[in-house]
Amino acid sequence: MPPRNPRLIPGHQIVGEVVAGEGVAKGSRVGVSWLGGVDGTCTYCRRGMENLCDAPTFTGYSVDGGYSEYALARADFCFPIPAALDDLHAAPLLCAGIIGFRAIRVAGVEKGDRVGLFGFGASAHLTIRVLGAWGCEVYVSSRRESHRKLAESLGAKWVGKETDRPPVQIDRALTFAPSGDVVIAALASLRKGGVVAINAIHLDRMPQFDYDKLLWGERQIRSVTNMTRANARDFLNLAAEIKLTAKVTSFPLTRVNEALAAVKNDAIDGAAVVVP
Repeated sequence: MPPRNPRLIPGHQIVGEVVAGEGVAKGSRVGVSWLGGVDGTCTYCRRGMENLCDAPTFTGYSVDGGYSEYALARADFCFPIPAALDDLHAAPLLCAGIIGFRAIRVAGVEKGDRVGLFGFGASAHLTIRVLGAWGCEVYVSSRRESHRKLAESLGAKWVGKETDRPPVQIDRALTFAPSGDVVIAALASLRKGGVVAINAIHLDRMPQFDYDKLLWGERQIRSVTNMTRANARDFLNLAAEIKLTAKVTSFPLTRVNEALAAVKNDAIDGAAVVVP
């Protein structure tokens, strides 16, 4: 299923219009996310855990697609974009937004919880809006002053530096920085029975820590891996409902290397979007 003129691309997530294919109406506006397909037959897929599929495909990584006029995508992994979401602001939702939403689910966040966000980049700046809509108190730790200011403007109850601990014990913590020290800071901030969800593909290391002080009391550490199609559908509908707007910095396709460098160096607030 090739979307026409994939206009907006954050990383390798695409917003475009369908020109041909089965299972998706021609001319419909859809998004293609990071998870581009699963085998549907492995143990994890059969158990409804397609995010852990043994043979997945990933957009722009294991399959071509993204930086071109046309891209080929599986129809069953294309998601209708609600009319309330414009192209520019829908694009970041397809990766940063969905994975942040999955982290909320993995951490078991409930409405009204106290939630800590450790790291405040593209994903966290969308996650805080969902948490705010659910009436959660949000505490943010981030190394960049501009990120802390953005968190304050988006309703954070408290902000601190990268490994600072919130002034209260929190129910759930989501870590976005690829730092084991940040995971320990999050764990040290939890109440008994709380959960840390690590929303990072890679950590620099996992430091040794005191089990009795930090993990005992049925505290838990969980990792976040990919997303499911149900996550994508649920999140996009929620985003339209709460009028979720991403903070974006757009780049023309001719400056895509600048966009990737900015993301790599954590040099922008919010999300980067490439416009072909």
